[in-house]
Amino acid sequence: MLRVGLTGNLGSGKSTVASLFEKRGAHVLQSDAIGRELMQPGKPVFDAIVALFGPGVLQPDGTLDRPALARIAFAEGHAKELNAIVHPAVIARQGELAEAIEAQNPSAVLLVESALLFDPKHPSRDPRAGRFARILLVTASEDDKLERFLRRTGSAADRPEVRKAEARRRLALQVSDEVAVPLADHVIRNDGSLGGLERQVEALWPILADAARVPELLQDSTESLQ
Repeated sequence: MLRVGLTGNLGSGKSTVASLFEKRGAHVLQSDAIGRELMQPGKPVFDAIVALFGPGVLQPDGTLDRPALARIAFAEGHAKELNAIVHPAVIARQGELAEAIEAQNPSAVLLVESALLFDPKHPSRDPRAGRFARILLVTASEDDKLERFLRRTGSAADRPEVRKAEARRRLALQVSDEVAVPLADHVIRNDGSLGGLERQVEALWPILADAARVPELLQDSTESLQ
């Protein structure tokens, strides 16, 4: 099985790219979805978050208030503490799910979608580290990233400028495209139309599918698809 780390900044379009690969037969694990699963009441991650940040991150029904948690993490500078709780658990769960997929289909292409594969404090550190054979990076202009974030998080309660400032704070905590591009094996540029994105995915898919079937093709390579 070929394990591919699919990464990119907030608003880069990772989920769209993942869905296009999924239509072609890839398996996809979304870190955000796994994180939400692990943050349900009664889970160890949930208990650790509440113990650290207090009852202010809970909704009246006892579930996590994710917008409140995001404000504390990103606006108040506690992202490191939150990540220290969530990320190890997410990675462990990804490993379990990946093993199950490989057992069913040894020639599968598995995309693990995550915004935080690159370490902002050590950006040159190889994120593969036994987890991935290849890294696929999705890039976009900052304006496009901000626009997508605003569309996704639109709320009558928050002014656009407030949410845009939050997006910039989050982007500042992530490794920039300029730093990440030379470290990736494949780059998809999401600055154009959906059709352009489709063409890039269509060109890359057989490369990944062949590599999953032929182990010797799992060697490192760096290429950018236009």
